[in-house]
Amino acid sequence: MQKAVAAAILMAGLALSARGETWPLEARAVPFDDTSAAVPLDYTPLDHAARPWRFCILYPHLKDAYWLSVNYGMVEEARRLGVGFDVFEAGGYPNLNRQIDQLKACASDEFDAVILGTVSYAGLTAEVERIARLKPVIATVNDIDDSGITAKASVPWTEMGAAAGRFLAQRHPKGSPPVRIAWFPGPQGAGWVTFVEAGFRAALAESSAQIVMTRFGDTGTEEQVLLVEEVLEAMPDIDYLVGSGPMAEAAVPILRARGLEGRIAVVSTYLSHAVYRGVVRGRILAAPTDSPVLQGRLSIEMAVRALEDRLTTPHAGPPVWTVTQATAGDEVIEGSLAPASFVPIFSLPAPASPPGP
Repeated sequence: MQKAVAAAILMAGLALSARGETWPLEARAVPFDDTSAAVPLDYTPLDHAARPWRFCILYPHLKDAYWLSVNYGMVEEARRLGVGFDVFEAGGYPNLNRQIDQLKACASDEFDAVILGTVSYAGLTAEVERIARLKPVIATVNDIDDSGITAKASVPWTEMGAAAGRFLAQRHPKGSPPVRIAWFPGPQGAGWVTFVEAGFRAALAESSAQIVMTRFGDTGTEEQVLLVEEVLEAMPDIDYLVGSGPMAEAAVPILRARGLEGRIAVVSTYLSHAVYRGVVRGRILAAPTDSPVLQGRLSIEMAVRALEDRLTTPHAGPPVWTVTQATAGDEVIEGSLAPASFVPIFSLPAPASPPGP
């Protein structure tokens, strides 16, 4: 009960953040070191930008609702502060060279700063260092080598994996009957996947659960469908399918079609619109949220601060919370998910002059 109350208070705070109030965040005791202690922070965002800055924003892709929610947060915050941007997406995690080319284009004088959601932890380091000599580079969501990075809006992805692992460990503590898990971490080599997997496996070690099959793959729906089907063909007596949001989304109709709904359970390592619906309907047991809408807002806000010499917190992000059927609600939606009617916005012009105080 106490945990549920704490979650409600936290999510209410995240909902307030969407209306420009104080944002409940966690800074890192040592900036850019996700292993350092979390420092609770009541973060007061700027009222407006001093100039109509323009940002070059890079995403790994817009193939799932997670990055759509990040985009929504950026759009809302850019409009509020009076700045503009152009978004370029790499089309998926295998496309490192494409994102390097996109980052090179961000050096153009038309952009004042870069906001980078990377496809690779270290694959862009040389170009980031070069761009950083020209303008601020703000890392968003995905973990990255901090060389050249001015600020970072993210959560420790180790904690996202650990949250999913702890959920299972609470259901199946050590000494209880063993259960078998098929594990779908995400794209091999992506910056966030290594950390999610480390956190998940460490937390799962405190349970009776065993990972008996692992399948890496891009987070496109088609590939995840193939991976889930492959696992179920090879091991139909599995107990859990655990992994990325697109995997969880794909698993629900597949299990229903095979008559396995209710016998094989699903846990996601992050929240999306379809995952949230699955949680509410009891078809997905749980999903940690890192509040991607708020991370998108924070990325824009940090970029403005960096340009205006007002950056006081170089590394922060929302607290991680695990959403279940018992803790789902409007506050979770507002902090984590773009509205159903929202479509991605790739170019947002800045107003002729920033809004007044």
